[in-house]
Amino acid sequence: MKRLIAAVALTGTLAACGVSTQQEVEMGQQYSQQINAQLPIIRDPEINRYINVLGDSIARVADTRNLDWQFYVVDSKEVNAFAVPGGFVYVNRGLIERTTNMSQLAGVLGHEIGHVVRRHSIKQMQQAQKANIGVTLACILTRVCESQAAQAAINVGGTALFAKFSRQDESEADAEGVQNTVRAGISPEGIPEMFQILLNERARSPSSVEGWFATHPMEEDRIAATNAMIKKIDPAVLRTLTRDTQNYHSFVQRVRSLPPSPTPRQGD
Repeated sequence: MKRLIAAVALTGTLAACGVSTQQEVEMGQQYSQQINAQLPIIRDPEINRYINVLGDSIARVADTRNLDWQFYVVDSKEVNAFAVPGGFVYVNRGLIERTTNMSQLAGVLGHEIGHVVRRHSIKQMQQAQKANIGVTLACILTRVCESQAAQAAINVGGTALFAKFSRQDESEADAEGVQNTVRAGISPEGIPEMFQILLNERARSPSSVEGWFATHPMEEDRIAATNAMIKKIDPAVLRTLTRDTQNYHSFVQRVRSLPPSPTPRQGD
């Protein structure tokens, strides 16, 4: 509770004055502690090693601030991914299980890294502080808000960390994702491919991807926009970029071999 109060106080302070990198990291650490205590984080060492190696390969070419990037897999069947300030990135198991090649997962990580690099969550938090908007964490991510008791337990300081990003924010994060996957030697083609997978699933089963669309506004125009970015890249360069690896498939197989994700409690 003391950490939670401190996070709220820090958010208010930051809304009033600008945000240094050190403040951003300290705030991200506080939120990450809350998130890791409240969400079912997968602790399998091989899964954690892979997601951090892949994420670091993109983050280190995306940001010059030498952040201590940390990547986590949330044991939730809901399709979502999110990042908090300071370099803490989370990907739900449900999203990973829907990817079909490494570049798609890398594209998701590159996109979320882009949100951190562009400091979109910081901007949201400042705007939310002015508007006195409160947003809970796991409602969007795992539906645990169906329990009122859970709603009280998962509130992460009443800030808009997971409010819906603007279309401009999403476009900027998409551009970052394309640029930084390329810089990391990974094909950016997985980004529009993943968008198409999500749109196709929304048409078939909207409830399974509602968390993603609640925080990441997306229509077919984002597929066209990212494809247009990719077409500007020299085809000779694109041919040298990695689309898939055996390590990725071993990682996904290990994720799928885990026991079923915990079912969110309904009711008290």
